[in-house]
Amino acid sequence: MLIKILGSGCAKCNRLEQLTREAVAELGLCAEFEHVRDMEQILAYPVMTTPALVVDEEVKVAGRIPSKDELLGWLQGSG
Repeated sequence: MLIKILGSGCAKCNRLEQLTREAVAELGLCAEFEHVRDMEQILAYPVMTTPALVVDEEVKVAGRIPSKDELLGWLQGSG
């Protein structure tokens, strides 16, 4: 599973990455993380605001930090 956090590295982006890592660990999944900070790369995805979460090239959320339950649901469906 490839998980991308799209964003400049702001506090919200870092929080999204932290929560996602916690959810992956809780589910016992194997995942590779990539924090995409380059604006040209971010614009390749259909997102208007960051932070954004991309799981296996599918945008799961953009512009907000999801709840842990949302993260767990998305990751279980992708694992």
